[in-house]
Amino acid sequence: MAAVRILVVEDERITGEDIKRGLKKAGYNVPAIVVSGEDAVQKAEKFQPDLVIMDIKLDGEMDGIEAAEKIKSKLDIPVIYLTAYSDETTLQRAKVTQPSGFILKEPFGFLHKPFEDRELHTAIDITLNNHKLEKRFKSQNKWLQTMLSSISDPVISTDSKGKINFMNTPAEDITGFKDKDVLEMDITDIFADLKNLEDFENEFKMQMPRDLVLKIKKGAQIKVDGSVNPVLGLDDKLEGYTVIFRPKPS
Repeated sequence: MAAVRILVVEDERITGEDIKRGLKKAGYNVPAIVVSGEDAVQKAEKFQPDLVIMDIKLDGEMDGIEAAEKIKSKLDIPVIYLTAYSDETTLQRAKVTQPSGFILKEPFGFLHKPFEDRELHTAIDITLNNHKLEKRFKSQNKWLQTMLSSISDPVISTDSKGKINFMNTPAEDITGFKDKDVLEMDITDIFADLKNLEDFENEFKMQMPRDLVLKIKKGAQIKVDGSVNPVLGLDDKLEGYTVIFRPKPS
């Protein structure tokens, strides 16, 4: 199995080399150490690493937060911040990029390193595992939406809180809504007789179709046969629901 590749972005050469030595000793591959945000984005595109360890204060015009945002949005590569900056403004900016970890460096001293190897390696292990699970879930979710799109019956899916995240074409045709129009709407905004999330959750426990009242975009309501089914993700965790329905004959 190929070693995990970690790009190190650090403007302090001594610290960068120290990080690299520790990572290589732990069995990781470090394809490069870069000192600027611009170079970080370029090298991330070139090497496609599994993870980026990012300082915030860097050489050049682009700081680590800007670089992390570009790397995550363009390449979906997780980022761990390893930085000496922890002021509130910096923390709030960093949070927006949804980092996989934030490790605070201490002042470099003769007798101690600015960070603990064990803390960094633990953060790396957790990040790589979580990212693997996220990729698997995204793949499963994409497969599920492809499957639901091919079903001839109208289908609406939601997250675990009943927020709509998908509507197939037959459902669009009946409701008059487009998929993009209903994203983040509550399922109770579409079905008149589902008053709240608890009401909705109880539906799938019935395990059989029943009459539901569907609201359509024109303001009218129609009766449909419908059933609610749970969508289970990793470790059988509830990720959402699907509602499959069809109009009742008039």
